[in-house]
Amino acid sequence: MASTLIINIGQLVTNDSSHDGTKLGLIKDAALLIEDGVIAWAGSNADAPTHHIKTTIDAEGMCVLPGYVDSHTHMIFAGDRSNEFRARMLGESYTAGGIASTVEKTRKASDELLLAHAKFLAAEAHSGGTTTLEIKSGYGLSVNDERRCLEIASQITEETTFLGAHVVPLEYKDSPKDYVDLVCGEMLNVAAPFAKWIDVFCDKGAFAVDDARRILKAGIAKGLLPRIHANQLQEGQGVLLGVELDAASVDHVSHLSEIDIEALSTSKTVATLLPGAEFSTRSVYPDVRPLLEASITVALASDCNPGSSYTTSMAFIIAMAVREMHFSPEQAVWSATMGGAKALRRNDIGHLVEGARADFQILNAPSYIHLAYRPGVNLVEQVWRNGLQLI
Repeated sequence: MASTLIINIGQLVTNDSSHDGTKLGLIKDAALLIEDGVIAWAGSNADAPTHHIKTTIDAEGMCVLPGYVDSHTHMIFAGDRSNEFRARMLGESYTAGGIASTVEKTRKASDELLLAHAKFLAAEAHSGGTTTLEIKSGYGLSVNDERRCLEIASQITEETTFLGAHVVPLEYKDSPKDYVDLVCGEMLNVAAPFAKWIDVFCDKGAFAVDDARRILKAGIAKGLLPRIHANQLQEGQGVLLGVELDAASVDHVSHLSEIDIEALSTSKTVATLLPGAEFSTRSVYPDVRPLLEASITVALASDCNPGSSYTTSMAFIIAMAVREMHFSPEQAVWSATMGGAKALRRNDIGHLVEGARADFQILNAPSYIHLAYRPGVNLVEQVWRNGLQLI
């Protein structure tokens, strides 16, 4: 049995409230035992087991916490939209095509280029403490391109999402219903073998609620699990549709009504906030407090994409959530780890409890608070996934 003992942990974040009565489940002066890729024990350094330990690592008083679970990314694409970002920051109009321009570049890119770029972004995310990634399609928007984007994504993560209903592509601008038919039919048929989830962008300028319902139900009938982009640009019916279909998460949710909050509060659906999108579009940040006061489970994710949130840094997301969305540091760290796991309906990641996957990070800092306290600084000293050191 391969065993590794991490000792002299100044602060261990377990996300197991049995340790201290809080959601973060903090243990001071702690140790962590990993056996065959899973957590075998967590507790006081003074009580650490000493027998049959193959490797011992001294954390030298640093903080250890679960790896981030980034439950919303769009990493399969080609090119960038930096000129679009610049224009937006300057308040200038920009007509270079938005998502359509990324679709054009992605369709022209080879499989090798798309895979190499996605691997680069995934490695970047890992170096920042992320150990689980969800990756969507949505920049192919044709039968073959959606299939190949998902096939590429499946080489990087098991959490793959079919997002053929990202926007209506230009060639279907005058016949959007025909595109919905395509998504529900031939496109879904070829995409489903490479996807675990199905998603729809249900918002202004994207898909209306009736079309979103039809697409999600078609995916469910094929064995895919639902999630939904909802209420990013304005209030709408997307959140209620997500709750209706027991979606694992409703994402963005920047504009919520009291009815939306009430519906979420009585559901298992997670509200995933994506502050990178507000940062990159100069939009108003949503306030998390009404969600937390209603006991709604909240996740934080990067929304990594070339147009509206080109970041893989979950530490940056945490810092923005604390500064702009009224998260406490504790709430933000939990939402970026255990919240993300719940948004993927996983119980083997996001926490450091016996039997969970040994996915964790060691920070060059004494406390998780430094993630928001020292924004823009990569504090990651080591990253472990499945009990193996990545970084």
